[in-house]
Amino acid sequence: MTTRAMSPLRQRMLEDMQLRGLSARTQEAYSRAVGQLAQHYHRSPQQLSDEDLRQYFLYLTNEKKLARPTTTIALCGLKFFYQQTLKQPWPTLQFVRPQPEYKLPVVLSREEVRRILPLIKLPAYRACLTTIYAAGLRLQEGRHLQVADVDSARMLLHIHGKGKKDRYVPLPHSLLKLLRAHWRTHRSPLWLFPAPTRHGLAHSLAHNGGPVTRCSVQNAFHHAWQASGINKPAHVHTLRHSYATHLLEAGVNLRLIQEILGHRSPRTTARYTHLTHEVRATVTEPLKQLMQDL
Repeated sequence: MTTRAMSPLRQRMLEDMQLRGLSARTQEAYSRAVGQLAQHYHRSPQQLSDEDLRQYFLYLTNEKKLARPTTTIALCGLKFFYQQTLKQPWPTLQFVRPQPEYKLPVVLSREEVRRILPLIKLPAYRACLTTIYAAGLRLQEGRHLQVADVDSARMLLHIHGKGKKDRYVPLPHSLLKLLRAHWRTHRSPLWLFPAPTRHGLAHSLAHNGGPVTRCSVQNAFHHAWQASGINKPAHVHTLRHSYATHLLEAGVNLRLIQEILGHRSPRTTARYTHLTHEVRATVTEPLKQLMQDL
């Protein structure tokens, strides 16, 4: 969907996604999925048959061996394109189901979090990632925080969440102090974490450079994680998993954690119960007894 001949079709799909109210990131992911299908066959997706789609998903499954989330995005993107834009309800799109997975998230201990965060060199990224951990935020939520989102009177952060679902999360006093100290270094009227561009922060603020970018925050965390020597495969979202687990270990009610994280289903939050130190400790003594005579 990137060639000139495809641009009217691409435009039609983009308009359909906008009318459906899909987020910009979802629109990008769906468009990419259709573009990858076109690249695979070197033909317009409009010219493909149901059998072509069947063979494509077999290719993704057996040769590319894509993870379930990646296959699901491809399936959803192609379903939207064929069913909504082209009005072609191919049977394969109703039949394909990515293989279920059940993976527990990686969780850092409190000590590991405290080893990684100080190793982040640039103050903008260190402040952003500390906020992501201290408030249990997604990366997109953290980097898009605005000055007006800080409610110091009620000690809350106003989070503009996934799927345009707003929520409030508790604002620890120590985090408020950090945010105020960081804001005084740039005094942006809009962003808590304005992007430090290669032309300097002053240039970024004068030309509305926007907030720190997704890639720059991810890279800053990755370099700090590597420098820490921690072997767990951690990434930015690991901070959110760790926050939830640490709250559970501190005795915070699961329902309250669900509200703070912005989970729709309690089942999503409940997976953190498998990761707490207290849950693991309950099996330690029985295991010791089992091993005594071996």
